[in-house]
Amino acid sequence: MPPSPSSHTPEPTTEPTTQVIQISRLSFLACGLLLLAVLSPAMAWPAAFSWMLVIPFLVAAWVLRVRTVVGPDGVVARATFSTTKIGWDSLKGIRFPKRGWARATLTDDTEVALPVVTFGRLPQLAEASGGRITDPYAAAREAQLAEAENESNDDGDVISDTPADTESDPDSK
Repeated sequence: MPPSPSSHTPEPTTEPTTQVIQISRLSFLACGLLLLAVLSPAMAWPAAFSWMLVIPFLVAAWVLRVRTVVGPDGVVARATFSTTKIGWDSLKGIRFPKRGWARATLTDDTEVALPVVTFGRLPQLAEASGGRITDPYAAAREAQLAEAENESNDDGDVISDTPADTESDPDSK
């Protein structure tokens, strides 16, 4: 049973919200470790390896840039060097290849990569799309809730986790 709403609980909304799907900020830790890794050769022989110091900063810029924004107006896919805006009327479907990020199929049968979007992000996509993209997990959740409700209505008995013949003094037995 969900907890009762309080004054701190936001009101549920039926209108779609904007979702930003991006690479985890924990990736900056990897950028720092990469900086430490390239720092040693750059300090040992600066004339040959100092150019390598730019690599961790390029990776950090890539982590900041790459994202997919899904909102009421459509989808915005920001890749490394390009930004593609897709309206809901031009979106035909979404395909999830075995490897890599999802691909949006447009009405003209072209495909656009959706950075950072994986199959596990479908609930976020469905919420932000306002029902334009279906959530396969929602059907499974609703079926489980219906099954649990049917079981509780059929039994009618309340099952307790504690045995009925417990005493307060365990040494009296």
